Amino acid sequence: MKRLALLIAVVAFASMPCRAASDEKAPALSPVLVELFTSEGCSSCPPADEFVQRLDEDQPVPGAQLIVLSEHVDYFNHEGWRDPYSSSLFTERQYAYVHALRLNDAYTPQILVDGADELWDKTPQQMDSLLRQAAATPKVPVLIRSVTIDRQIPVLRAQIEVDGTLAKHNADIYAAVALDHAESQVLRGENKGQHLTHVAVVEVLKTVGKLKKGTTVDKDITIKLTPELASKHLRLVVFVQESGPGRVLGAATQKDID
Repeated sequence: MKRLALLIAVVAFASMPCRAASDEKAPALSPVLVELFTSEGCSSCPPADEFVQRLDEDQPVPGAQLIVLSEHVDYFNHEGWRDPYSSSLFTERQYAYVHALRLNDAYTPQILVDGADELWDKTPQQMDSLLRQAAATPKVPVLIRSVTIDRQIPVLRAQIEVDGTLAKHNADIYAAVALDHAESQVLRGENKGQHLTHVAVVEVLKTVGKLKKGTTVDKDITIKLTPELASKHLRLVVFVQESGPGRVLGAATQKDID
C-alpha cells in the first residue's frame, strides 16, 4: 500500500498544470526542507526516490522552494546489498527524529517535512496540503552568499548569513554537502537487477554554528571533502533547526557548485 501511495503521489504531482510566465516580479519563495530516509536495500524505496526527484525538479507547490535531502540509512546493509551512499550518521539522525517526534518506529522510506511532519502514507491531496502549510509558515532568512570548492586541498568554502532577529528559540546551523545526482546498478538484495537513481544524496552533514534567538549570524564556513567527493557535481544546503532534532526554522540551497 505504501508503494502504491507514493506512485499515485508521483503521478498526481507530475500531472499538475504548468503556470504561465508573468512579467511581474515573482515573490520570494518560502523554503521547505524535505528529508527522505531511504536505502538501496529496501524494495519500497525506489518510488520514494523518484517522488523526491520530481519534487526537486518540478517544484510543484506554489510559493515554496522544496529543498530535498536524501539520507541513506545503513540498517539494510546486511540484507545482501551494501548501499554505497549509506551512513550510520543518517540512521542515528532518523532515530533521533523518532524519539523527538514520538513516532512508532524508523522505517524506509520515511519523509519528513521541516523536521516536524511525516509526508508518508498520506493521499496526494494531504501531501500537497502539508507542503503548502509548511511553505506558509514564517521562516528565518538564510542566505548563502558564495560557495567555492578548492579541489587541491580539498575543501568547500561558503559565506552564510542567518537572520534570527525574529527567532523565538535558539537553534543549530547545519550544512549538508550532497551529490546533485547519484545512481547504482544493484546486484543483490531486494532491488537486485534495478538501476536506481537519487537526488541530493547527502555525503557530509555537520553543525557549523549556533543561532541565539534575536541575533544574526554572519560567518565563513569550511567543510573538508574527500578528493573523490570534490570531483563530483555537488550542492550545498544550509538549514537552521531547533535542537532535538526539532522544527526547521529556515533553509537555503546552492546548486551547480563549481
